[in-house]
Amino acid sequence: MIDLYWYPSPNGLKVAIMLEECQLPYRVKPVDITRGAQFDPDFLQISPNNKIPAVIDHAAPDGALSLFESGAILNYLAEKTGRFLPSAAREKHAVMQWLFWQVGGLGPMAGQAHHFLAFASEHVPYGITRYTQEVNRLYGVLDRQLTVKEFVAGEYSIADMAIWPWIKPHERQGQTLEDFPAVKRWFRAIEQRPAVRRALALGDERRADDEGHRHLYGQTAASVAAASSKSGAKPS
Repeated sequence: MIDLYWYPSPNGLKVAIMLEECQLPYRVKPVDITRGAQFDPDFLQISPNNKIPAVIDHAAPDGALSLFESGAILNYLAEKTGRFLPSAAREKHAVMQWLFWQVGGLGPMAGQAHHFLAFASEHVPYGITRYTQEVNRLYGVLDRQLTVKEFVAGEYSIADMAIWPWIKPHERQGQTLEDFPAVKRWFRAIEQRPAVRRALALGDERRADDEGHRHLYGQTAASVAAASSKSGAKPS
């Protein structure tokens, strides 16, 4: 059994999709990041970066294994099951470079676009322009790749599972799929996969209220330590 510490955000959705695609038994452990559950000391033992997702694999060969960081979790699950990550070196590295492209580029840049377009407490034109344009550039990179490949690395893989959830909220990033026809074709194809539909059914991301903003933004090392010391809520 795998415990999935989860919130319905793009990064949480990645791992839920992989678990569903592999049909691995798992149970969802909700972590309400809008109410500070990510600062609970027990959760920080699993995810020291106070972010979701995280997992505990109780069926790991040498005993229960906890992992944080969505890309690392996807890679682990692929190795565990022998699925969605090729064994041949050339094909494997093709997948891994697109996985790293997502975790190092698309995710952080789209996240900043989300923030300045939808969540920032003040209107910051420079931030909006900077990140909307960079996300647009990244969509262009993806579109060119998908013009010559059915999926980002050839066959459907953990790279697609990592990227797709970050394309899902494209409107919130100031993008339209009509500008990227190959991305649109790929996006619609993955959207129809039964495993993806099951993962989506776990829940929808909520817009943070004032309390949520306090827990999500403006964190420092000191504020996380203080929140952890005061936390009494356990992920459940």
